[in-house]
Amino acid sequence: MISRRDLVAASLSAAGFAALALPRLAMAQEAELPLTPACGAPAAATKRQTEGPYFVPSSPLKRDLRGDGPGDILALSGFVLTRQCRPFSGALVDLWHANDSGDYDNSGFRFRGHQFTDEQGRYQFITRIPGLYPGRTRHFHVKLRAGTGPVLTTQLYFPDEPANAGDGIYDKSLLMQIRAAEGGKLGRFDFVLAA
Repeated sequence: MISRRDLVAASLSAAGFAALALPRLAMAQEAELPLTPACGAPAAATKRQTEGPYFVPSSPLKRDLRGDGPGDILALSGFVLTRQCRPFSGALVDLWHANDSGDYDNSGFRFRGHQFTDEQGRYQFITRIPGLYPGRTRHFHVKLRAGTGPVLTTQLYFPDEPANAGDGIYDKSLLMQIRAAEGGKLGRFDFVLAA
């Protein structure tokens, strides 16, 4: 028996992956979607940002974080790419964020999970939109590593957030592309790793 919740999540997941198109250099296609950041070889590496005080190592292998608490659903998808705009297969993508009240789970793994990119360098998390907490705008924390390369630690931000302007860490180059979809929102961000 499939629940409406599972059907919505499957639709968001399918829509998120369907919206992805690899850059021309990766797939030798004529049509491509704009990347965040734009990928033109050699591409600028995604900016590093602070890990913050709430990182917990050894998160579970988990891409669906919806069951960790209430809130609006967001399917976050994208690619992990080289500076030459080629996909990193098997890259580690570790995501963590606050719940809808702005609190982090520091004793367990709610709203924490990792996965590995597929053969086309794609990743996807289905999660909830995090809440605000004093001094910070709405954001996701991410750590990435491809092979034995260095770890990239960064944060992703939501567009049109009033709190962006007052957050001293906020960087507009780390804005996700967000659009409405049936049952939730779709987010897109493509990471470019330096090594």
